[in-house]
Formats: sequence, C-alpha cells, structure tokens
Amino acid sequence: MPMNFLRRIEDASFPLAIHEEADIQCSAVLVAAGLVEANLPGPGNTEGLGGVILRITPEGRAELNRTRHVQP
Repeated sequence: MPMNFLRRIEDASFPLAIHEEADIQCSAVLVAAGLVEANLPGPGNTEGLGGVILRITPEGRAELNRTRHVQP
C-alpha cells in the first residue's frame, strides 16, 4: 500500500535509493498523487533498476499528519 510505504519512509534521510519492485510501484503512485518527488524508471522498465526518492512534498507531510489523526 502506498500510504504504508509513505509512513515507512517518513523519517528517512533523502535522497533515498529504492530497489525493490514494490517500493518503486508505491513510489510511482505517490509521485502521481503529488505526495513525493522522485526519479523512477519508466513504466514496465523497473526490473533490475532502482529509483531515488528526493523528498516527501508538503502535501505528503500533510497527508501523513491527517491520516495519523483519523479515528480508527
């Protein structure tokens, strides 16, 4: 899940290298939503390649805060 991935990298040092296919796919969704900025391989061209997450955007930080305060 992209939001779980976003929570996982919330306190990471950026730029953050990623190599797992699932992490690259989650990052692509987060980039499309404007929640992170990243340099990623093109669609369908992720096998064996990595990506770099440059930062969590202010919108991404706001979303993390919003979801943290939502009642279960």
